[in-house]
Amino acid sequence: MAGAIIENMSTKKLCIVGGILLVFQVVAFLVGGLIAPSPTTAVPYMSVKCIDVRKNHHKTKWLMPWGPNHCEKLKDFDEAVSRQIEANDIVFAVHIPLPSKEMSPWFQFMLFIMQLDIAFKMDNDLKENAEITLDVSLAYRDDMFDDWEEIAHAIEIRKLKCTFGSPKTLESEGRHYDCDFLPFMEIGSVAHKYYLINIRLPVNERKGINVGIGEIKDIRLVGIHQNGGFTKVWFAMKTFLTPSILIIMVWYWRRITLMTRAPVLLEKVIFALGISMTFINIPVEWFSIGFDWTWMLLFGDIRQGIFYAMLLSFWIIFCGEHMMDQNERNHLSGYWKQVGPIAVGSFCLFIFDMCERGVQLKNPFYSIWTTEVGTELAMAFIIVAGICLCLYFLFLCFMVFQVFRNISGKQSSLPAMSKARRLHYEGLIFRFKFLMLITLACAAMTVIFFIVSQVTEGHWKWGDITIQVNSAFFTGIYGMWNLYVFALMFLYAPSHKNYGEDQSNGDLGVNSGEELQLTTTITHVDGPTEVYKLARKEAQE
Repeated sequence: MAGAIIENMSTKKLCIVGGILLVFQVVAFLVGGLIAPSPTTAVPYMSVKCIDVRKNHHKTKWLMPWGPNHCEKLKDFDEAVSRQIEANDIVFAVHIPLPSKEMSPWFQFMLFIMQLDIAFKMDNDLKENAEITLDVSLAYRDDMFDDWEEIAHAIEIRKLKCTFGSPKTLESEGRHYDCDFLPFMEIGSVAHKYYLINIRLPVNERKGINVGIGEIKDIRLVGIHQNGGFTKVWFAMKTFLTPSILIIMVWYWRRITLMTRAPVLLEKVIFALGISMTFINIPVEWFSIGFDWTWMLLFGDIRQGIFYAMLLSFWIIFCGEHMMDQNERNHLSGYWKQVGPIAVGSFCLFIFDMCERGVQLKNPFYSIWTTEVGTELAMAFIIVAGICLCLYFLFLCFMVFQVFRNISGKQSSLPAMSKARRLHYEGLIFRFKFLMLITLACAAMTVIFFIVSQVTEGHWKWGDITIQVNSAFFTGIYGMWNLYVFALMFLYAPSHKNYGEDQSNGDLGVNSGEELQLTTTITHVDGPTEVYKLARKEAQE
C-alpha cells in the first residue's frame, strides 16, 4: 500500500514538473525564433586605395577613404604606374561602419576576414606557398571630427592559398585567382562608434618581402558582428535565468544541510553543476555596454568550458553511483580514470584558447593558424583533446552498459526481495532510466538543432510569420540546459517526508520512519538506512 502511494505521488510530481519544464522549453525556442533577429550580421567592405605622399610614412597619420578629410585616391594600379607611385606609397583604407552608420556596444564583438583579388600576370606570377606581409593599423573615434586614436598596430604574415582554373598563358592575363579567405582581425568589444583600418603592403625585394604574390587588385573585408536586437534578447534571458537557477540551487543545498548526515558525492556534483550553470548565467555582459572589456570572448569561453567539464563529470559519476552492487562509491578518487581525460582535454582546449584569444587581447590581428608552428601546436592541442573525449565516451558507454546489466539482474530478482529493499532498487532503476531519457533527449535536440541551423538559410517563413532558426537554436538550447540543471536539483533534492513507522520500514522493523528521496543512496536522517546496509551486505556476499 505504501509503495503504491509513494509511486503515485512520484509519478504525479514528475508529470507536473515535466509539464512546466516543457512549457518553459517551448518558450525559450519561441523567444529566439519570433522575437530575436538573426544572431549575427555580415557586412562587406571594399578597401579604398589611398596615396601616402608623406616622408617615412609617419605611423600616427591616418588615411580616410571618404569624408571631409578623405585621402587622395587611386582608381587602379595602372594609374599608380602611370603616375610613378610606388607600392610602398599605397595604403588600403577601410572605414567601419559604412557611411551614415554607427557601431554600437550592443554588437559585442567584431570579426573580420580578408579576401584578396589577385590577377594573373605572366611577369608577376603568384609563387607556390607564397606569403603576404601586412602592415596593419587600427584606430577609433567617437565623433566624426575627433582625431583618430590608435588601438593596435602590427606586421602580420598570411599564407596565400590560391588556385587558377585556366592555363597560365598570355590569353589568361587579367583573370583572377580563386583564393581562400584569410583570418584578419577579431575584437571582443565594440565600445566606439567609428573604426578605421589602414593596410600597407610593404615591398622589399632584397629581403623577399611581398615578392611573388601576384598582382593584387583589391582588398576586400567581411565584418561580422552580433546583432544588437539579439544581444538584448540574450541579456534578458541571462537576467531571468540567473535568479531562477540561483534560487533552486540555494533551496537544493538547504535541503541537504538539513540532513544530519554529510552530503553524498552525487549531491555535491549536482550542486557543483548548478554553480557552473550560474557562472554562465550571471549577466556580466551588461557591463560591456559601458566598458571596453575586450576579454569578454575569452571569459565566455572559460565559463562554457567549466560548465561542459562539470556536465561530463556529472554523467560519469551519476552512472557510477548507480552501480547498485559497486563496493567503491561516494568517493571522487574512485573516478580518476574517467574524470582524468576530462581534465586533460579541458586543459588542452584552455591552452589553445589562451594562445588564440589570449594573444588577441594585445594584438587583434593575431591568429595562431597563420604560421606552421602555430598550426602544428593548435592541431596538437585539438587532437589531444579529441583523444581524451573519445576515451571519455568509451568509459561512459561502458559504465552505462554495466548499469543496465545490473538493472536487468535486479529486475529479475525484485519479486523475491523484501518490500523496503524492492522499493529501494525500483527507485534506483526508475530514476536512472528517467534521467538517461532526459539526457539523451537534450543531447539529441542539441545535435538536431545545430545541424538544422547549419543547413537552412537561417530563417523559415510561414505566411506572415518569420522564424529565425539560428536565434531559436541559441536561445532554445541555452534554455534547455538550464532547465536540465533545474530539473536535476529539483528531483534529486533530499525529501524530508515521513510516512510513518509501519509504511516506510515495512518488514525491516526499523524504529523510525524511513526518509524518501530521489538520490541513489536512500538515507535515514541519522545516517544510512538498514535497506542500504542490507543491500550492500548482500552484494558483498
